[in-house]
This record gives sequence, structure tokens and C-alpha cells, in this order.
Amino acid sequence: MPQVIVRVNDRPYTMSCDEGQEEHLAELAAFLDKEVTELKKSVGQVGDSRLLLMAGLVVADRLSEALRKIETMQEETDGLKDARSAAVDRGKSIEDALADKLNAAAARIEMLSGELTAASR
Repeated sequence: MPQVIVRVNDRPYTMSCDEGQEEHLAELAAFLDKEVTELKKSVGQVGDSRLLLMAGLVVADRLSEALRKIETMQEETDGLKDARSAAVDRGKSIEDALADKLNAAAARIEMLSGELTAASR
């Protein structure tokens, strides 16, 4: 299992990961380090554990908000799909009604044509 040394709050941490995940792990650690750095600016150096906990909570809060937005978007997408299906069904009903009227008109024209032909003989 590959190991990656990441730096968070200017401290190195040796982490294991699955093969091929080294770069992703490094990116995640850099993201967490950025959160820690931002927190240090506002609350100062309150210890590694507390900074990491606070940064984890900030990231968890963002994740929670993103998941809520995804759920809302999924509900909106489902609603749009339902509306689209209903519109398509209505469109088919209109098309069916129009086809029936055209067929009836064609039958009436054929009937009148037959009557005119018979009358002219």
C-alpha cells in the first residue's frame, strides 16, 4: 500500500492509501491545510487537535450544505422530468385527437367525392 507524506498546519503526516490514490490524497490534505490556515488567521494557534477538529467541522458543514443542494436539485430535476412526461403525454393526446379529426375529415371528403361521382353519372 503506497504511503504519502502530507503537510497540515506545517506538520508532516505519513498516510497510507490505495494504489493510484496518492495524488488525490495529497489534494485532500492540501484542502484541509487551507482550511486550517484560514482558521489560524481568525482564531490563532489553538493547538493541532482543536484546529483539525474545527477544520473538519467546517468541511463537514460545507459537505452537508452541498448534499442538501444536491438533494434539492434532484427533487427539482425529478419534478421537471414529471412535468416533461406530462407535457409529452398531453402532446400525444392532442396529436391523437388531431389525427382522429383528420381521419374523420378524410373519410367525409371520400364520402362527398363518392356522392359527387355518383351524382355526375
